[in-house]
Formats: sequence, structure tokens, C-alpha cells
Amino acid sequence: MEFRVLKYFLATARTENISRAAAELNLSQPALSRQLMDLEEELGVKLFFRSSRRTTLTEAGYLLKKRAEELNSLMEKTVDEISNSREGVSGNIKIGCGETAGMRIIARAVYELRKDFPHINCHLYSMDYSGVKEGLEKGTLDFGFLIQSEPPNYYRYIELAHKDTWGVIMRKDSPLARLEKIRAEDLNGLPLIMSQQSLAQKELLNWLGTDESALNIVATYTLLYNASLMAEEGVGYVISLDMLLNLNEDSVLTFRPLEPPQTCRNFFIWKPHQIFSRAASLLLERISG
Repeated sequence: MEFRVLKYFLATARTENISRAAAELNLSQPALSRQLMDLEEELGVKLFFRSSRRTTLTEAGYLLKKRAEELNSLMEKTVDEISNSREGVSGNIKIGCGETAGMRIIARAVYELRKDFPHINCHLYSMDYSGVKEGLEKGTLDFGFLIQSEPPNYYRYIELAHKDTWGVIMRKDSPLARLEKIRAEDLNGLPLIMSQQSLAQKELLNWLGTDESALNIVATYTLLYNASLMAEEGVGYVISLDMLLNLNEDSVLTFRPLEPPQTCRNFFIWKPHQIFSRAASLLLERISG
């Protein structure tokens, strides 16, 4: 299977139209159709449902699309690193991370790095631990940022000088807003909006005194801004880390910490025996201090 043909396949999957894909690729429609049929024959499966108007993916096609996108991302990353090695220090650094104020430490390091090497670019991908792990294993991420109570077992890491505090974000007119701190019993039966991050925290579930199935979880989120809109509309109480929203006097929301306190440590991680680009190596040096 040639990488060139995978690009043809991805273009067709994206446009859902062979004529448009052929125009994008500067190919004739018969030539593209022949390449796609050869790919199906090589794999022994049907990849597309073809009609006069649309060309859509089969189940096998969806699987190949996912893998082809991963291969394409890894290939682009490799070409970028090799090309930039001839042009001085430049290139892209890719970091998978959850939401935490601890990212400010990484932001400062990137700022200082770009003062010396302005052609280095940083790309952040919001994801949970499983997404970070998958990206590191497949080589599509250079680094990950974990927010958890204990160091990771497998990955190499730097523990950052920041700890996050769990709490509840709610409307200021909520009855719980009169409390200075929130205990587990205060949340009994109330509609909760939980992050994937929080559901993965065993200590936080222990604090709640129950398992996930017994909680009144009305929504989950990966990005806090979206969850805050739900809270503003009175959908529920958001379990969140502190210092992620600007809850000033004009905000209708407020934050209250948990009691007893629940905190998380921050770990900047990478895969053992990782081969870094020069740009990624320089960022790691800055963070290592």
C-alpha cells in the first residue's frame, strides 16, 4: 500500500465525491477511481458506497480513514523534523493536555524559547489521559501534560511546581454559594456536570463517597468553557479545578473548594527512549530548568 494512495483515499473520504477529490488532487476522475478500486482489491474489502451524488465510507472505510489520518499526521511530523533540521532550529512541538492553570509554566517556557528561536511553533491538543497516552504511543505527540495525584508509572516525567484544587462552580444565586467550602453531603442528589478528568480521579470519587453510577450526573465535558455555559443556564453544578475561569465580579458564577481539600499534581511527560526533534529537546531543557 503506497502512502500516495492513502492520500487519495483521504481526499475522497473528506469530500465524499470522486470528482471533487480528483480536482483537488490534480487527477482525472477515471484515474482516481482506478486507484481506489485497486486499493479495495489489495485490501480485499469494500471501502466506499458509491452513488451518483455521494461516495461514503463503509465500516472498513471508516477504520482505514482513522489509521490513514494517524499515518498522515506522523509522516507530516517526520518530514517537518527532517526539513527543519537543515534550516536551523524551527519546527512544531505537539503537546496533549488537560485543562489546568499549571499550563502557565509551559506557556512561560514556550515564550522564552520563542524569543531565541522564533520559528518554533507549539500546538496544544485538549484531551484526557487516554488521548495523551494514545498520541505518545503513536508518535503524533511529543509531550503530554497529566493532572493526577500520583506520578505516571510508565512515562518519564517532570513534576511541575503547581498543584490544582478541586471545587464546584455554580451560579452565585445558588444556595450552595453561601457556603465557604463544599462537602460531599452538600452535593447529594444535585445535578452534577463532571469532566472526564474528574471521573478518572479515584480520590475524587472516594471523596464523593460513592461510585459514578450513584451520582446524578446530568452532563460531562472536556472543555470547561462549554460546561460553564451549562452552569450559567442552571443545568447543574460543575466539578472543576480552580483558576481556569475568570470569575470576576461581573460573572454570574463562583467557585467553592471542596472540604476536605482535594488536590492534584502536574506532570509533564514523554515516552521512554523518545527521539526528539531539536525544537522539542530545547523545550524540555527549558522546563527542566
